Amino acid sequence: MTGNDEPRSVTDAQVGVDVGGTFTDVALSVDDRLITAKVPTTDPQHVGVLEGIEKGCDDAGIDPAEIDGFAHAMTVSVNALLERDGARTALVTTEGFRDVLEIGRQDRPDLYDLEAEKPDPLVARDLRFEVDERTTAAGVERPVDESEIRDLAATLRERDVEAVAVCLLHAYADPENERVVAETLREELDAPVSASHEVLAEFREFERTSTTAVDAYVRPAIDRYVGRLVDRASDEGIPTPRIMQANGGIADPETVRERAVTTTLSGPAAGVVGAAATVDDEDVAGLVTFDMGGTSSDVSLVRDGRAERTTDAEIDGLPIRTPMVNVNTVGAGGGSIAWVDAGGALRVGPESSGAEPGPVCYGKGGTEPTVTDANVVLGYIGPETALGGEMTLDVEAAREALERLADEAGLDGPLEAARGVYRVANATMTRTIRSVTVERGHDPREFALVAFGGAGPMHAAALAESLSVDRVVVPRPGGVLSAFGLLAADESYDVVRTVGIELSDADPDDLETVYDDLVADVLADASDPDAARVERAADCRYAGQSFELTVAVDDAFDASAVAERFHEAHERAYGYAMDESIEVVNLRATATIPGDEPTIRHEGAGDAVVGTREAHFPGNEAGAYETTVYERDRLAPGATVDGPAILEQAESTTVVPPAWSGDVLADGTLVLTKTNDTEVNR
Repeated sequence: MTGNDEPRSVTDAQVGVDVGGTFTDVALSVDDRLITAKVPTTDPQHVGVLEGIEKGCDDAGIDPAEIDGFAHAMTVSVNALLERDGARTALVTTEGFRDVLEIGRQDRPDLYDLEAEKPDPLVARDLRFEVDERTTAAGVERPVDESEIRDLAATLRERDVEAVAVCLLHAYADPENERVVAETLREELDAPVSASHEVLAEFREFERTSTTAVDAYVRPAIDRYVGRLVDRASDEGIPTPRIMQANGGIADPETVRERAVTTTLSGPAAGVVGAAATVDDEDVAGLVTFDMGGTSSDVSLVRDGRAERTTDAEIDGLPIRTPMVNVNTVGAGGGSIAWVDAGGALRVGPESSGAEPGPVCYGKGGTEPTVTDANVVLGYIGPETALGGEMTLDVEAAREALERLADEAGLDGPLEAARGVYRVANATMTRTIRSVTVERGHDPREFALVAFGGAGPMHAAALAESLSVDRVVVPRPGGVLSAFGLLAADESYDVVRTVGIELSDADPDDLETVYDDLVADVLADASDPDAARVERAADCRYAGQSFELTVAVDDAFDASAVAERFHEAHERAYGYAMDESIEVVNLRATATIPGDEPTIRHEGAGDAVVGTREAHFPGNEAGAYETTVYERDRLAPGATVDGPAILEQAESTTVVPPAWSGDVLADGTLVLTKTNDTEVNR
């Protein structure tokens, strides 16, 4: 504690901490108050996590030992993959299959680039080992020799291997041989061993091997990090952290230490969960979540109050088939650099100025114009704006950078260049939103757009205009929404098994036996099995297709209901259904223990108007609007803001264009709606 404030007694204190590349975000719910904080991300990350908790508790006037619950999202695993600094990993596989990781699907990253290169496999070829065994889809044909595995263990020790991935042919169908290999290696080695039938009991050899290799590659780093965090939290009297998984659910530390691959992209997943938690609107079909940060924008979809998920994801060219929130990322953020291509066209991104030196207006040595510089020239960000509560801006430097860009692009001055940068960036993000709505059979006009991140609320209304969306939601903790999402996250576990059978030939009793095993597996991981809600699903496809769609399965397997749901899902996704036989490829089970969404009270105090400034908006090329500037946190519940207006807060800025208005809800959430009144003052 600092200062003279005495700690206050609390009845419920929950903290969520999300680690980002530059900042570590904290959301602390104390009774009905919400306290947010940002601290620099540290190496190791757990130091910044505890510093952030201490700062949040200090602002709230409580002691860290009074915290009742702690949820956490991190970047340890994804950083290890992107930076290629994970464990020295070995792969053990069936004789003849050591090169599966390298061969992959025999496709190229760019179809028409004859010199395109695939990313290097996580496991070097001299660390891929073969064992003499054979399992088919029907079962074991040739058992594994344990003495061969013990000899292999000695070789792995000599090679200083730090982790081992075991992926034998058809282990998803019969894991007996793979179980023998994994258990023998665990007896002989100190290094962690990831077995494919435990990580992903699903067919497709390349994807299963890749996912298992990723799990092994990041597992030591996750184990060390989570172990240190648990110990340090215990020393401070803070509860054991629950860790956010890529599937949008939290899990206990031991589970994620054993299944490290589930932690990839946990931060973006938490942001989508936070967006879903702040909006409860039955008037829309769902939510499009839009998170625009410094280097990229993340877009996802929420339907029926739940984030849409996928099992077909890729990180830096590495396939990962674990269930995760379906987030589409595009290289368009506040720091994205604007440039002119060889044909004279204005382009934005994907290269970013990063945190150092950052946009030109930061005055930290940046020279290339960025989206943030364009927003400064347009008047959305003013010279008096204090980004993050600290950084003031050099408006003239931004204008000079846009002037140079205008000369190169043949545009009429910095303002026209800024308009162009804003339009190009918005067009890129609009295409991404269409990819998760229109291209998946959804009409974006039936959805609300939820904007967060430091730059998201500045662009959201313009994106909504281009998509004919008439409602934009900006949560109050928008700058730290991933941390807030951790407070509302459910506990969740997933498991899958390949069955590969024609639906018309499926024996319901046989499938129920598989489901019984799957349900037992997920309930074994749950902290309170009696409180868990179990959902069953099946991956289906038409005969001859290569990829599947997932449909819900009732408590008793009903083939006709599954067929009807699959036909509907296929028509929604692809625009048609077929009169073909249906294959049931995989069975899935998910156990969920609902979390408690925090109840947040927002009061607002004082005069929210802090001044006016000129701002330029799309559709008004003739001149600027005299625009009212508000301090958003001072706006009381029930307040209405008519555009054009700019709402500033320490973590982000919201732009309300002409013909839009915003209403402040009881928890401080801002809801922007399109109006018919276009008569505004200039």
